Amino acid sequence: MTSTNGTGAQGAVIADKAPDKDGPVVELRRAGKSYGNIRALHGVDLKVFPSQVTCVLGDNGAGKSTLIKIISGLHQHTEGEFLVDGESVRFSTPREALDKGIATVYQDLAVVPLMPVWRNFFLGSEMTKGPWPLRRLDIEKMKKTADQELRNMGIVLDDMEQPIGTLSGGQRQCVAIARAVYFGARVLILDEPTAALGVKQSGVVLKYIAAAREKGLGVIFITHNPHHAYMVGDHFSVLRLGTMELNASRDEVSLEELTNHMAGGTELAALKHELSQVRGVDVEELPEEGDLTAPVAKTGEGKS
Repeated sequence: MTSTNGTGAQGAVIADKAPDKDGPVVELRRAGKSYGNIRALHGVDLKVFPSQVTCVLGDNGAGKSTLIKIISGLHQHTEGEFLVDGESVRFSTPREALDKGIATVYQDLAVVPLMPVWRNFFLGSEMTKGPWPLRRLDIEKMKKTADQELRNMGIVLDDMEQPIGTLSGGQRQCVAIARAVYFGARVLILDEPTAALGVKQSGVVLKYIAAAREKGLGVIFITHNPHHAYMVGDHFSVLRLGTMELNASRDEVSLEELTNHMAGGTELAALKHELSQVRGVDVEELPEEGDLTAPVAKTGEGKS
């Protein structure tokens, strides 16, 4: 696996000192982002530990995309702190985030459907051989390496020459995960990886999210599906209108509580009396406000 040590875009040496193995790889402290007069994110606390899946849930417009952009280096935070290995950082480009071992797999995957699997695996980072200026692609080595890395993740493909567009959605997601692991990711951000998949293919992706955790990666799993999150998650954060509504470890929150928070249970509980006056609305299954006892806006102190 490629080491994350090296030289960053500004010529600075990356990862000179060994990170604290017991501390978070990535941490946000009261972080926020404003676009002019629009406050997209405010007061967000988040910790991502090695060998842990941190699930970030929220409806459309909750702030999930803004959170991804800050951690992946696309945008800079405008309030609070962003730390990697305990050191405050402010990335200017996604390349700087990659140099720190933070890789993002977006929902559209950024693959070329008609290119072979091995070519997509090394897209932009191709292996070459031979002396300059006669260097050429080392195709056999790339095929062998891609096949081995996929097998290490439990993905066995009969033909590395097949276009990646012929794979299922779940398989393409898994190739992207294996690629990030190979190129030295320590934190893997997955943007709605199961959103456009059926039940079976979603299960395949969740399997490889768990595999990435077993390899020691810290995984940030962005999703709007509490059931998928609860299957693999170690820590859960729910965003609502740019703020953190829930921040709890697995032993502090049940699937029912997580679903209630994700579905706006707090607001519905507050309106339960009014809703009961509306004809045709069944409020029997709605929780009472006092029943939503999961920790709110509470920062986890360690690995669960």
